[in-house]
Amino acid sequence: MFHRTQNLFLRPAFQEDWKAVFAGIGEREIVRNLATAPWPYTEIDAKRWTALPMSDWLPSFVVVLPGDGVIGACGLGLDDATGEVQLGYWIAQSHWGRGYASEAARGVLDVARAIGHRRIVASHFVDNPASGRVLYKAGFQPTGEIRPGYSLARGGHDPVACFEIILTVSENDGGDDGEASVMRQAA
Repeated sequence: MFHRTQNLFLRPAFQEDWKAVFAGIGEREIVRNLATAPWPYTEIDAKRWTALPMSDWLPSFVVVLPGDGVIGACGLGLDDATGEVQLGYWIAQSHWGRGYASEAARGVLDVARAIGHRRIVASHFVDNPASGRVLYKAGFQPTGEIRPGYSLARGGHDPVACFEIILTVSENDGGDDGEASVMRQAA
């Protein structure tokens, strides 16, 4: 599955992407705000992540900026605490502040809508308000819930602010199956 946004290309990770993934995510400021990435993040971790198969129902993409290559990742997963489908993302620090995280999130939400998801949740650690701004810009709304959220890199639970978005069927979907719509959007 592939998807193009205005500035970015979302595609599955290839095993040869491990060096770019390692270079982009291998900073404590990034990893500490993710649920399942360890700290320190090693080359072996990057190789394992890029070797994971793509799920049709919970796709995860590398975020490619043409001319720069892989600058991050964005995708869907299951929230271990709630079992709900959640959005996760990271962008290399050298590309922060340019709107790429929100753009990638909106792209993944387009894919989620096309494959049949109707509600997606997300959260951010309360000590990372920039991630909250990413979620607002992507269309998420706060639920008002603050709960413990787990981070492997932090070594435990810290408070997270919870968000959700309700995905509606667009008129452009035309009743096609979701994957066909996503593939057309990538063309």
